[in-house]
Amino acid sequence: MLRFGILSTAKIGRDLVVPAIQDAENCVVTAVASRDIAKARAMADRFGAPHAFGSYEDMLASDLIDAVYIPLPTSQHVEWSIKAADAGKHVLCEKPIALKASDIDQVIAARDRNKVLVSEAYMVTYTPVWHKVRELLQAGAVGRLRHVQGVFTYFNRDPGNMRNVPELGGGGLPDIGVYPAITTRFATGQEPLRVQAVTERDPEFGTDIYSSVKADFGDFEMSFYISTQMANRQSMVFHGTEGFIEVRSPFNADRWGAEELELSNRSHTESQIFRFQDSRQYKREAEAFARAAQGEAQEIVTLENSKANQAFIDAIYRASDKDGWEPV
Repeated sequence: MLRFGILSTAKIGRDLVVPAIQDAENCVVTAVASRDIAKARAMADRFGAPHAFGSYEDMLASDLIDAVYIPLPTSQHVEWSIKAADAGKHVLCEKPIALKASDIDQVIAARDRNKVLVSEAYMVTYTPVWHKVRELLQAGAVGRLRHVQGVFTYFNRDPGNMRNVPELGGGGLPDIGVYPAITTRFATGQEPLRVQAVTERDPEFGTDIYSSVKADFGDFEMSFYISTQMANRQSMVFHGTEGFIEVRSPFNADRWGAEELELSNRSHTESQIFRFQDSRQYKREAEAFARAAQGEAQEIVTLENSKANQAFIDAIYRASDKDGWEPV
């Protein structure tokens, strides 16, 4: 069993990832750390973890854990990923692992010098629905892929929420823009060459709250929009010469709706629905990470993949400040 320590008592850990780790077959939560020992102890007790630490440093120095899960604010991901790696721990870090692609180089260096596993927590890449999308595209189910269309929106104007605080790494592109990017790259195996974009910022918060993006992948085009201040919506469509694939609830299937996709033929007279019941994407993520950390061959999100995905996001920001194409 891979023994996890949880670095902070953040909501995503409490509500989604820690229960998934405890449910996994090959890993377990052994410790929780917080700058408030009472919070650490309360969360540890809630999940049956035997150890609680009143500082992150103390937990990293402990031989009671093999790996850490980091759900800290985005602005702290690089720092603590490096500290955890330097402590000899494997690292599963929430997305985005960095706010600039170049910042990931120092995490790669820490991974390599300590010979540990460091992976960004893109749970979508472990789900059956996205593996099925990739399989169908590779099999030519839609013919020649011409266009990918995506949307991910929600409404949140809470000034205390880290997503609305620039200093903590808030903003729509870091929070949700990364999902259309990673899933398109995962499913197609292709990389964007150049982008055009329009981005709007909140006049009070200063965070980006809306982006409309056009990306050139060479063999196909992609268009998507994201927003943190629009009615909730999620969808991804892969449209080709012979048909199209629509992925419903593509990013938060466990909370949004059924995890399924529909493959329609060219004349829209026939369709197939592929539904995956209770795939528990966070559990799959934890199990895959644990297998990889223990030396088994396993497809995970590498830091090199993370750097390529962040380069896509970086280019969107640059393109938003100009009129025309921006290379990725």
